[in-house]
Amino acid sequence: MINFMKYRNLYFLISGIFLFASISSLIFFGLKPSIDFTGGALLEVTIENGEESVATDKMEELVLQISDVNVSSIQSVKDTQNYILKFNDISESKKAEIILKLNEEYKNVKEARFETVGPTLGKELMIKTAAAIFIAAALILLYIAYQFKSKIYGLSAIFAMLHDTIILIGSFSIFGKFFGVEIDTLFVTAVLTTLSFSVHDTIVVFDRIRESLKQSPNAKPVDVVNKAVTQTLSRSINNSMTIIFMLTALSLLGGVSIKWFSVALLIGTITGTYSSTFVAVPLLLVFLRNKKSF
Repeated sequence: MINFMKYRNLYFLISGIFLFASISSLIFFGLKPSIDFTGGALLEVTIENGEESVATDKMEELVLQISDVNVSSIQSVKDTQNYILKFNDISESKKAEIILKLNEEYKNVKEARFETVGPTLGKELMIKTAAAIFIAAALILLYIAYQFKSKIYGLSAIFAMLHDTIILIGSFSIFGKFFGVEIDTLFVTAVLTTLSFSVHDTIVVFDRIRESLKQSPNAKPVDVVNKAVTQTLSRSINNSMTIIFMLTALSLLGGVSIKWFSVALLIGTITGTYSSTFVAVPLLLVFLRNKKSF
């Protein structure tokens, strides 16, 4: 049996570093919400201009020549001939005018995607997202506390889950600052998936701790915890690696529409695997040691 808990302060230090970086990024950089949350319109066009790249500032000048059109941003999609134009709001007729105007200059412009979201719907989606995360966390806490007949199991799992969520959201704050990545509904899906994945592995370890307690009620907490981690760690890592390999391939080779969704799931899987053993379990040990009985 390996004494994993001997290094629990190191585990807390590693988590503290990542949490500090994530929280600092959220405070100073914030997040870049997509039109899913802010409302507006997104037009993605393909410009088949041979090997010659199109200057986005020149494209913006052309679009602004159309009346009642305000461009929020224009960015090129890496390794493609696609360009994403974002507006506060435009109608179908204005979209057709924009494509026509671009065709006058570049000759071969095709619409690849057009999305529009009203500001009211965007605000409503943001509220529902926050509510969904809060409700999921509350239900998970209640479920674990009920199943394990002790609130300390639920609290340990929730702290580990928040650890994973903060690091994931903080990572995308950094990505937004340096790579222009925006959060959308797919990112919300990744966050909720991370919540469930984190708790899934944690429950496996907690269940083994509970079973060991029944078998050895007079054993020391640290011995029971180390035994449970030793028995479950290889299984947890092996299960996670199959997911990590798949998500890594999708992140590197997948299309633009799912790239950052795959990256979010990858970060969530890695942090969830780590926190189940090296955050939730050490926290549980701290709580157990402060109880009069195991």
